[in-house]
Amino acid sequence: MTLSPEDSPESPKGAKFIERSLDDSSNPQDSILRPLSFDDFAGQEKTIERLQVMVGAARERGEPLNHILLSGPPGLGKTTLSLILGQEMQSKVTVTSGPVIDKPADLAGLLTNLGEGDILFIDEIHRITKTVEEYLYSAMEDFRIDIMIDQGPNARSVRLNLPRFTLLGATTRMGLLTAPLRSRFTLQSRLDYYDRTTLQGIVERTCGLLKVTYETAGAAEIARRARGTPRIANNLVNFCRDYAQQRSNGTISQDIAAAALKLLEIDQRGLDEMDKQMMRVMAENYKGGPVGLSTIAIAVGEEAHTLEEVHEPFLIQEGYLQRTSKGRVLAEKGWQVIGLDPKRNTQTDLL
Repeated sequence: MTLSPEDSPESPKGAKFIERSLDDSSNPQDSILRPLSFDDFAGQEKTIERLQVMVGAARERGEPLNHILLSGPPGLGKTTLSLILGQEMQSKVTVTSGPVIDKPADLAGLLTNLGEGDILFIDEIHRITKTVEEYLYSAMEDFRIDIMIDQGPNARSVRLNLPRFTLLGATTRMGLLTAPLRSRFTLQSRLDYYDRTTLQGIVERTCGLLKVTYETAGAAEIARRARGTPRIANNLVNFCRDYAQQRSNGTISQDIAAAALKLLEIDQRGLDEMDKQMMRVMAENYKGGPVGLSTIAIAVGEEAHTLEEVHEPFLIQEGYLQRTSKGRVLAEKGWQVIGLDPKRNTQTDLL
């Protein structure tokens, strides 16, 4: 992992980014677990096919990739796909995030350090400031950027010509992207949660790469509770490995996996204690809703942003909650989880 040159005219102080590749050795375990090619990447078949078409065409023409936008919940492989694209195109991948680029000078430092055909990966691209976003328009379309030097009577505009690069954006909240920025991406593809069969294959692959002894039933148990997310599955594999080493013979069996995940307060549905607390508060205090997210956050003692980004997507995807114009509503499946009768708890008092 190589940090950018500091305090150079092309890379102003504050332009924080890193260059990464699939063989990056700064985090050995992370590098080992990442798929090395499209063939190794499990799931997301439609997105993979679209990317393969773009890569194949670009390589035949000898041109850089067109700009790509990947969206979806965190932990589904957006960063991994950016590194695979760099590998397939034999290009350098520069990784940064939206909140880091808070000034146009930061963006200029990033873009002028790119080479022909390089990939600039911006995670959480929806969090880029409006001022910086406007500079991206000309960079993406015309591969140039105009920056202002000095102020007042001495102010002047300097045009910087850029190499043809690929902007690969990733976002967990597509709706927060402005229409002008979103329309400049040739491909917009969404990553969805993984099914249990695919996730079990990922768990077994992770166990093999980490040289962990496991049983098929143990891998299935982890996959069932991983909320359809490979990153969570890999984290659970690591904890189950530690638990098996300390409390058993080192093999991840179904019983060992269940005991380890029980210690983490993750039930057989993949629900953790905060998920259940949210549903319990909605049922007992607000008769199942509708209730606002900020009200739920205050009741459970957690930030509304955390509930919306971490807990709510899975609960809605699995049918435990419903999001309506009036607020969140507890679905019948949610009532069953907390063991309460919706008819009994939603009756209003007669006056």
